Amino acid sequence: MERRKFLQGTGIAGILAAGAAPAIVHAQEQIRWRLASSFPKSLDTVFGASEVFAKNVADATGGKFNITVYPAGELVPAFGVVDAVQQGTVEVAHTAPYYFFGKDETFALDCAVPFGMTSRAMTAWMFEGNGLKLFREFYAQFNIVNIPCGNTGAQMGGWYRKEIKSVADLNGLKFRVGGFGGRVLSKLGVVPQNIPAGEIYQSLEKGTIDAAEWIGPYDDLKLGLHKVASNYYFPAWWEGSTQFSLYINDKQWNGLSKEYQAIVLQAASNAHIHCQARYDARNPTALKQLVAEGAKLSRFPRDVMDAAFKASREVYDELNDKNANWKKIFPDYSRFLADQVQWESVAEGNYSQYMAAQKL
Repeated sequence: MERRKFLQGTGIAGILAAGAAPAIVHAQEQIRWRLASSFPKSLDTVFGASEVFAKNVADATGGKFNITVYPAGELVPAFGVVDAVQQGTVEVAHTAPYYFFGKDETFALDCAVPFGMTSRAMTAWMFEGNGLKLFREFYAQFNIVNIPCGNTGAQMGGWYRKEIKSVADLNGLKFRVGGFGGRVLSKLGVVPQNIPAGEIYQSLEKGTIDAAEWIGPYDDLKLGLHKVASNYYFPAWWEGSTQFSLYINDKQWNGLSKEYQAIVLQAASNAHIHCQARYDARNPTALKQLVAEGAKLSRFPRDVMDAAFKASREVYDELNDKNANWKKIFPDYSRFLADQVQWESVAEGNYSQYMAAQKL
């Protein structure tokens, strides 16, 4: 019954031949995959997306296609999943693509870049624009087939030992910041540090770093970051949203039947929605608790935002000149972003501003 409900609910019944889906699925051989996550199990939001994905696949195939999910470090290090999938050490990984901008800055466009897309805009670009097509071509260089699988929505700007009163306060700041944002922040004098989630608290507590960002209230509360740095800033201009991805080894993907490929795609789509739904449902209560426990909530000063925006444009111009992969994808990303910003500001933006001023 669970398998039938999942097939109907996600649309797989319409993808497969009418009335033949159960028989076709049962005809497939038993498959076992290992999924290496870049996240610790304690983060039930983002790590949970890979668990939802694996459960969906198992339910839809009557237990014939099983994917075992491993947290960061159990099979491979958090930042080793691309190599593991590329080399066939594991069949699939779940990660934040911008962790790997050191391989090629283009990875970040599949995740988050400073002053980039919101979650809705990113999903629209991937599925209704050229995003997925362009990235399938890009990842072919790495023997990877990518599938969007989760988004955080807009993030918070992190935790700081000292107040940030102007852009000058960023100079020399040792800041744990994920992915591509550090490239822009370094132009403002920041010393970026790329540290896995499980090591952030200790680094901040020991003073190895001066500030740290992770995602948002729910996850930040779980990590306890407010206990070692009380100044909580917003917005994370480097992450207007952050999209996570499944990376599947291309030989493993091509070895699946069309029916199993359809199930994987729909299972990932369900997990994609589930991930942000969990963040949106849990962040409001967590933010109230953080403030109650002493977090000092502040907006970044305007000069910080303006300086960061200017620096981001400089970085993008540089990459257009030197990175062919980036130059192929970024113009399309940028055009789609410009249209989405205009649309979101007219309708949803104005609606949200009005509602925020009301007594609910």
